[in-house]
Amino acid sequence: MAPLARFENVGLRYGTDAEVLRDIGFRLDPGSFMFLIGASGAGKTSLLKLLYLNRRPTRGRVTLFGEDIGRVERARLPAMRRRIGVVFQDFRLVDHLTSFDNVALPLRIAGVPEEEVRADVEEMLDWVGLTKRAHARPRTLSGGEQQRLAIARAVIGRPELLLADEPTGNVDPKMAERLLRLFQEMNRLGTTVVVATHAMHLLPHVPAAKVLRLERGEMKDPTGTIRHPPGAPAGTRA
Repeated sequence: MAPLARFENVGLRYGTDAEVLRDIGFRLDPGSFMFLIGASGAGKTSLLKLLYLNRRPTRGRVTLFGEDIGRVERARLPAMRRRIGVVFQDFRLVDHLTSFDNVALPLRIAGVPEEEVRADVEEMLDWVGLTKRAHARPRTLSGGEQQRLAIARAVIGRPELLLADEPTGNVDPKMAERLLRLFQEMNRLGTTVVVATHAMHLLPHVPAAKVLRLERGEMKDPTGTIRHPPGAPAGTRA
């Protein structure tokens, strides 16, 4: 099976600063689920930027959807990005749109008929507990509500690749587990999922997931199957 993404000896730096990623190498198979873990500043967000085509590697090679992203023409990047759903730490919601319209945006861009848009968005808002906030603007929502809205927008179009940067950082533990189940359901339907998180207690909930741990821009324990992830009860198995 060809990988959905492959990193080969990848380095990344911003300007003339020291590299924030060094010698990163791993493969991400279609339909897989990966946790990206590491302390703040370890390089998790920078690695996600390479995956959602916000950056190109300074050195090495990143292949995504079978293409070397260092060689893809800039004009083709928007079409590739439409195959990717992203949950950003800063949410990036559209302030002048309602919650409903924020979630509907990817479907409307894709040309989905409006009657299908309405049904899908209403179902998604119900799943993330925002039905009663459908007509609210993002600035009137709490941080946790904005987080859930950003997740709903990222998954509504069933992307081939879903990237989530600390997606449970502003919600309570019960909602965090509910959102993780949503990611698992997307994964079951075929979406490849990468979740960057500090919430180590979530790892045992996806025992078949892979783990990629970053430490100061370098890989540790690359993509090993979780057998006894941090916080897992004794006897937890993959």
